[in-house]
Amino acid sequence: MEDTENKVVYAGFWIRALATAIDTVILLVLVTLPLTLIYGVHDYWYSYEEYFLGFWDVMLGYVMPVIFTIWFWLRYQGTPGKILLKLQIVDAKTMTALTLRQAVVRYFGYFLSILVILMGFFWIAFDQRKQAWHDKLAGSVVIVKPQ
Repeated sequence: MEDTENKVVYAGFWIRALATAIDTVILLVLVTLPLTLIYGVHDYWYSYEEYFLGFWDVMLGYVMPVIFTIWFWLRYQGTPGKILLKLQIVDAKTMTALTLRQAVVRYFGYFLSILVILMGFFWIAFDQRKQAWHDKLAGSVVIVKPQ
């Protein structure tokens, strides 16, 4: 969708879904490879009988993805998938980089977007500015990077 007044092109549902898929593959490798080297091939990956295998499981599987994501948003205005697809996450009012507060709210707002059968993500397809619920909470938009 294009805001003709400001020449802003908002990133739609499918390109954002592709960026998320790319990020998911990258995070899976960054998390699974070291955890397999540390803990070996463990029934945990298949049975979910244990919630945590230990310190490194928590650090690499839960803490690192939060830090990785927020750091990329603040430093590069997008995660690797968004960067590869030439998208940027910006403040909805100023079109500038997110603040730390916005990035944290946006990240944890993902859980709200997931909560109601992923409706917060599907909202992108119907919203005028292509904002998901977590974007609305954080005051952010995802745009196609200006040339």
